[in-house]
Amino acid sequence: MLDCRVEGEGPISITWRRNGVPLAAGFKATVLGNGTLLIRSVSKRRDGDETDAGQYDCAAQNRHGRLISRKARVQLAFLPKFLSHPESVAVDEGGVSRLTCQVHGIPEANITWQRDRRPLSTEDPRYTLLPNGVLQITSVQRKDRGLFRCVASNIANTRYSHEAQLSVTVAGSRIYQEPVILSGPQNLTINIHQTAILECIATGNPRPIVSWSRLDGRSMGVEGIQVLGTGNLMISDATVQHSGVYVCSANRPGSRSRRTALGRLVVQAPPEFVQWPQSVSRPAGGSAVFSCTASGVPEPHLIWLKNGKLLTPSGSVKLTNGNTTLAITYITSEDEAIYQCIAENSAGTNQASARLAISQGPDVPEAPTGLRATALSSSSLQLTWDQPVQHVSHVIIGYVLHMRRLGEPDSAELQEAVSQSSFTHHFNNLEEATTYDLYLKAYSAQGGSQRSNSITATTLGGGPSPYPDSVLLS
Repeated sequence: MLDCRVEGEGPISITWRRNGVPLAAGFKATVLGNGTLLIRSVSKRRDGDETDAGQYDCAAQNRHGRLISRKARVQLAFLPKFLSHPESVAVDEGGVSRLTCQVHGIPEANITWQRDRRPLSTEDPRYTLLPNGVLQITSVQRKDRGLFRCVASNIANTRYSHEAQLSVTVAGSRIYQEPVILSGPQNLTINIHQTAILECIATGNPRPIVSWSRLDGRSMGVEGIQVLGTGNLMISDATVQHSGVYVCSANRPGSRSRRTALGRLVVQAPPEFVQWPQSVSRPAGGSAVFSCTASGVPEPHLIWLKNGKLLTPSGSVKLTNGNTTLAITYITSEDEAIYQCIAENSAGTNQASARLAISQGPDVPEAPTGLRATALSSSSLQLTWDQPVQHVSHVIIGYVLHMRRLGEPDSAELQEAVSQSSFTHHFNNLEEATTYDLYLKAYSAQGGSQRSNSITATTLGGGPSPYPDSVLLS
């Protein structure tokens, strides 16, 4: 289930898209009364192509314009084969061992380990299991030897890696060894509030002491900082200030002998608005300016939508200052819409919206009300609407009905003029079992009204249709 909660002046119609293509209501996908999209069963084609997976967004529309939600990604859960398996290793008694495996699943797999086909207990402080599947064993003992394997599991599957032999070499006394970092920190990118784990495991005789510092010399602080095992650095609830290059140092006790390894941590932050566009009302022929600025890491990219569609600059529509300023001059009725500022970066998306309304004089009619449709046949629809009150009707010189096939662009729209004394109209020569999107505008000598509420209607024929023959939005 995907939610779409909308507030505003009714009636409000809600539609859904997948990968930018309108979804047809049917048995599998249903839009509930509160706007929620219910997909009863997510399927996958036999050739492996995903059918229901993709980027979903909802659109909400009333007589003032159209808004598009942020995208929600639907993925099919799966767990493929291991990308890497643990490898057999021989370790001196008292030394350090590191076993690893790698698998990428959706959702992320939970990884545990087995020794000799039995679950491995990590209660022993010498055992450290990192979330990425790495198993570290310090102060290795003879009882640690055996066959080790990874167990990866998620809601889709459970998989077992190949087995690897851990052999323990028994020696009377270990000879002197310089510090060696078996595995140092890797470059890591995470989002704000997530947890970062930087690995550092070292060996040597005597056992080296592992410490951490920042390359820029800044203090790491103590809040949210924790050491896992004998040297791994864990940063909880990461902030942008935690970004930087971290240095793992392995020092031989009582000397200046040491080895170092470096890893860069990048903490991303989704866009947050510093300035929002504000709704305005302007007369025809006037001008309007919308401002939108956002912060984030990396720096967000801004785009603008007009009634849910990508805004294309023109002679009277200008985007400047890195798309932070939208200026509209010589305003006409076509400019009246809801404008959305979309801020995007690799950490997320945010949006803000504002409405441009045209200040109307007393002789410009209000938007028509009560538009409804009835399918008369496989090629015709009957449209009716409410008769305006007496003091309004005398300024109306006619109506224009706008119609297009559902999902087609505005450029494919059909228009038909209707007399001011008529409150019903037949659309003929339509396609069989086809759904159309319709709205109505009233005109006076001073100009056109705002559009009525939009409705959809489907012609008859072509077998069972997932759409009703007539729709009245309320």
